[in-house]
Amino acid sequence: LAHTGIDAASFTLVRLLSGAVVLGLLAWWRRSSGSGNWLSALALFAYAAAFSFAYLQLTAAAGALLLFGAVQATMIAHGLWSGERLRPLQLGGLVLACGGLVGLVLPGLSAPPMLAALLMMIAGIAWGVYSLRGRGAGDPLQVTAGNFLRAVPMAAVLALLMFRQASPDAAGLGYAVLSGALASGVGYAIWYTALPFLKSVTAASVQLSVPVIAALGGVLLLGEPLTPRLLAASAAILGGVALVVLLGRKERMS
Repeated sequence: LAHTGIDAASFTLVRLLSGAVVLGLLAWWRRSSGSGNWLSALALFAYAAAFSFAYLQLTAAAGALLLFGAVQATMIAHGLWSGERLRPLQLGGLVLACGGLVGLVLPGLSAPPMLAALLMMIAGIAWGVYSLRGRGAGDPLQVTAGNFLRAVPMAAVLALLMFRQASPDAAGLGYAVLSGALASGVGYAIWYTALPFLKSVTAASVQLSVPVIAALGGVLLLGEPLTPRLLAASAAILGGVALVVLLGRKERMS
């Protein structure tokens, strides 16, 4: 997004459309059951749109960290609202993670743009809502395919509303297709295939690596700097979330 000329609305539309096609083909091949629903599709669209607009001004590392922190914060907050209780060490982890998020976006020379940071946190909240709504909704691959398909008309409306700012270029369109078809379509299929073979604690631990992988990719592929603020925020957010999630998984398994 930052290194091509494509606008965020066009990127969102192409990403969701290509993801819907690939996920639909994979679901048809596996003869999965399930169809998704419009509320989940709305959450998916909100995530994809806010994500695209936010990344116009964010580094890969900061964006992934804000997104991941907001997703986990949303799911943890839902658990607390539903009556779950945190152990003292988990509560300390939650405070540490929230402090890391606040520290990342506080004004300063190395702080990400505030509007972009807020958009990425909105994207994370939307993805957290989408994840919560997807629990027990049927075959995850087919349900995700149905939600992607339902989100396409929403993205089309957004693209029409912003057609004056449309600037699709070949590189941007190619990355949008790869983002939807490969990263979303094939990526979700691999994840859902591997998930039954992973213990809950292992799956949670694997998810903690996502912002780290994005940060390394940004440094190695995009020439992005690793600032002291980002490193400190990463340690606080990932460490805090790890305490909450992994201790919670361990408690439920015992």
